[in-house]
Amino acid sequence: MNVIPTQHMESFEAHWGVPGGIFQTIVGSQLKGVELPCPPRIRHELHLDEQGRVILYEIEAKDQNKPIILLAHGMGGCSESGYMKRISTKLWMQGYGVFLINHRGSGPGMGLSSRLWNGGASDDLAKMIDFVIQRNPDKFLMPIGFSLSGNILLKYLGEGQIVPRKILGALAVNPPVDLRLSSAIISRKWSCAVFNQYYMKLIRNQAVALAKQFPSAFSPLKNLKTIWDFDVSYTAPSGGFKDVDDYYDSCSSMHYLKGIEIPTSILCAEDDPFVPGRIFDQIEMSEKVALHKPKKGGHMGYIARHITPHGDRRWMDYAILEWIGQLENTQ
Repeated sequence: MNVIPTQHMESFEAHWGVPGGIFQTIVGSQLKGVELPCPPRIRHELHLDEQGRVILYEIEAKDQNKPIILLAHGMGGCSESGYMKRISTKLWMQGYGVFLINHRGSGPGMGLSSRLWNGGASDDLAKMIDFVIQRNPDKFLMPIGFSLSGNILLKYLGEGQIVPRKILGALAVNPPVDLRLSSAIISRKWSCAVFNQYYMKLIRNQAVALAKQFPSAFSPLKNLKTIWDFDVSYTAPSGGFKDVDDYYDSCSSMHYLKGIEIPTSILCAEDDPFVPGRIFDQIEMSEKVALHKPKKGGHMGYIARHITPHGDRRWMDYAILEWIGQLENTQ
């Protein structure tokens, strides 16, 4: 089911000065844009279990007839990541209510859980989605997962648990649907060394906060150099998996795409340095899943040749808002 016309989700033209996937990824992450007004937020603390609390921020809707949008951040990120703040503000300016989540140990929730989140945390996501729906029982919900959260969202939708009827549709942006492959690329490919160092720095910040607040918990504070090493030494054992292969096999969303039963779109550039476009050619998908693969864009970069209707070159934001508007019109 193609929720969005092809011209919106696949017509991306890269800026001439940002030609390849590596550069698109770096510039997309580091480019500072026009300062947008900061909408007021409501802070929620949600207890996931006895030793697990997370922080969600709610931006109240200006238009009560619009659906709620849930934004879930990528690895090392949080509600304060640039793309989360930027897109939530653009949504708020168009009248939408927005929830920005923080996974275990992330952002404002650092030090509130005895373990860090991982790429298979669909049970946590389910609890956060249920919380949002309970606060807005009369509204539809559209969850959007970025990067690692995109993988979690797809797993959640296709693994067989009951998906609330209030979810109108879902979008995964550059999801690493094969965790083993993406981890290996980031950890071992020389062209991705800068990204590995960047993510490991963010993860270490989370690890320090966890160890300080939960000194008896299984510690992620080890002298680990790569994402792969981190998954072997911490992610797999802390998450209750037999080993890293068990983690990768059971949590990679490529195994669950055929089970998705609600309208779902995947946006992933063919030149994403961590998620090779070819991987999707080998995956069985439900007819409810629409795959959109612009040739360029990198990993959540999408710095455009032309200025979008929102006054900047952030094509990813434009595509997301167009997807939301199109899907909203189907309800």
